[in-house]
Amino acid sequence: MRLFKVLAASALLVAGVAPAVAKSPSGEARLAKILAGRVAGKPQQCIYLPSITNTRIIDGTAIVYDAGRTIYVNRPEGGARTLSSGDVMVTKPTNSELCNVDIVRMFDQGTHFERGFVNLGDFVPYRKPGAR
Repeated sequence: MRLFKVLAASALLVAGVAPAVAKSPSGEARLAKILAGRVAGKPQQCIYLPSITNTRIIDGTAIVYDAGRTIYVNRPEGGARTLSSGDVMVTKPTNSELCNVDIVRMFDQGTHFERGFVNLGDFVPYRKPGAR
């Protein structure tokens, strides 16, 4: 009888969590929300790291680098589907720029084990119209 109660409670817990998971936005939808009202510029091979104030991983989609008025979106050429917002990115740039030839190593935030890497693509700048 006790096993039945545990299974019933587990089923209720899973049923309560399932709708929340189903409603979570996809990576593309989340990226679209971040870029709403912005216009894409010409893709760049490198970005100047000291100007970056924040970095976000969009699950399975892209890495967003925030430089104030400009947001740079990098859709990795390899490994993008493994991107997880629960990971920590580690890069070893050779100078003050991060470029499309650089590799970003991904580490699990909890275990600190390396999960893999992504090969960066071009950086596409997005700005609000009229912003320089």
